[in-house]
Amino acid sequence: MGVAVAILILGLWGGHLLYILANVTVAWSNPWMYLHSVVQTWLFTGLFITGHDAMHGSITRIKWLNDSIGFFVTLMYAGMWYPTLIKQHKKHHQHPATADDPDFCVRSQHFFVWWFSFMKAYLTVGQLVFMALLFNLGLICFDEIQLLVLWVLPAIASTFQLFYFGTYQPHRMPHTNDMLPHNSRTLPRNHLWAFVSCYFFGYHYEHHASPATPWWKLWSYADQRKSLTS
Repeated sequence: MGVAVAILILGLWGGHLLYILANVTVAWSNPWMYLHSVVQTWLFTGLFITGHDAMHGSITRIKWLNDSIGFFVTLMYAGMWYPTLIKQHKKHHQHPATADDPDFCVRSQHFFVWWFSFMKAYLTVGQLVFMALLFNLGLICFDEIQLLVLWVLPAIASTFQLFYFGTYQPHRMPHTNDMLPHNSRTLPRNHLWAFVSCYFFGYHYEHHASPATPWWKLWSYADQRKSLTS
């Protein structure tokens, strides 16, 4: 099931991206441009969430296939280097919301300061070179404005979505006793909103409590946890 879900997300992301680059007119007066940009942002988020599942080995028990999917989707997301992502993400789970957590910002809890610190921790020269090469290859087939508005901007917008629901909202201070031992809070249970907002990633305490649970099963784990604690 995990492989099928990953292929579905990858197919929707790639198919929709090619469709809008070829067919959607970039113009301030075109409402379809805004709608498709929002959809593509959401699909970019799903692409990274798929890579995140791979980091936890939850796409498939076949390791080479799991890691191959993770490598490819994170590369397509933003030229990210999968082996480095795994190392960094392990630190996040070992030391959540502490000075040893690469995703946490000790010096400031301001949203944009923390987001910038978060991005700086993962952005590399190699990544920028790779994305620049992809962009220039895209110019062979599409206009620059199409690529900027329908590919680059949705990719950047998705980082805010991922950061808010996957880092800032669950891990920001103050930390309370009910967030222990993961220093994480979770969204109030609303499965539709949890899915639309960030692929159930807002159920973040549940993710830390059971990191091998794939994103599409987090809603069920949230229900189980609620029944045990109520």
